Amino acid sequence: MAIDRSVLRSIPLFAAMSDAQLDRMTAQASARRIPQGEAVFEQGDPAKAFYLLLHGRLKVTQVTRDGQQIIVRVVHPGDLFGFTRALGRSDYPGTATAAVDSLVAAWPTESWDSFVEGNPHLAMNAIRTIGQRLDEAHTRIREMSTEEVERRVAHAVLRLVEQAGKRDAAGLRVDFPISRRDIAEMTGTTLHTVSRILSAWEARGLVEGGRQKLVVCDRAGLTRLAENAE
Repeated sequence: MAIDRSVLRSIPLFAAMSDAQLDRMTAQASARRIPQGEAVFEQGDPAKAFYLLLHGRLKVTQVTRDGQQIIVRVVHPGDLFGFTRALGRSDYPGTATAAVDSLVAAWPTESWDSFVEGNPHLAMNAIRTIGQRLDEAHTRIREMSTEEVERRVAHAVLRLVEQAGKRDAAGLRVDFPISRRDIAEMTGTTLHTVSRILSAWEARGLVEGGRQKLVVCDRAGLTRLAENAE
């Protein structure tokens, strides 16, 4: 499936590019629909392409050496992902799975060097993206090393609604299916512990749960809990 220049132009990452630069990018791009639950790529696969999420949400997971699965990030529309060449890797470090039906743009991995050399704005955005991911990783490591589980879960839920929250009658709803197991995998804890915490929060009116659903009803209250201000 071909990609029109206007699709890239509408994404902040590419907004400063000239028509000629965008045309060179779209000439090598292909679009691919990813049904919910299907993987764009698997951990350890050779990195043959890098991607841009045009629509939907993806969850990136890793399986540790001891067999534990963790969610390392959520990919949002407009995010680049799978650009392993910038990280000096030849394989994908995680598995990217569609949380909802999604649409991605793909380019051959070997195109990365010429793209960033010819497009300084793209190169700077890629550096900024890597920096943001490192900062997020350091934050999560600090939280897991120094904070009790309830605060870690609170921080994870607040990040979710900040990045993917849609306001509805009950509050801020995470706009893609999210399970208690997903939150456990984000915070390095057990499903039982997350279930206990979320049930207690529901009783206090902080959140509203359900099957693959999470709504933050009292963001200020959850923030106080995350910052240990209660």
